[in-house]
Amino acid sequence: MTNKTEAPPSPADLLHQRELAVLQVAERLHGMNPEWVVYFREVLGVDGVVRRTFRESEELVRFECSPHYARIREMLDDLRNRQQAIPAGRETQRVVTVRMPRTLHESLKAEAESMEVSINTLCISKLLKILDQPDRRGLTE
Repeated sequence: MTNKTEAPPSPADLLHQRELAVLQVAERLHGMNPEWVVYFREVLGVDGVVRRTFRESEELVRFECSPHYARIREMLDDLRNRQQAIPAGRETQRVVTVRMPRTLHESLKAEAESMEVSINTLCISKLLKILDQPDRRGLTE
């Protein structure tokens, strides 16, 4: 009888296993229907499962280009869409003042009006979507 030894998993296999584990955590949390801000904090936030799992910037960027990450973003969007009319009660909110040219403000205002949302909602959406862009070279340099 021959004793077959399995080769250790490759780095790519190990990375894929970590990606799947992160997705499973995100799906479990999504199933609990938390407020979208809680989901964002626990999954994508600074101390969320994604950043705790992918500490190296190259791994993080690779994960952010994966179908697993795309699925997490879909779940985040789903929670945001479900809770549009519900004010966030448990998560404390912070205010950020952004100085911008008047023409940019007018453009944002017109866009928000055409979409029938507040400027605040539009800006939060834009801030979240910037992370989804496939070419992030300009953001990491």
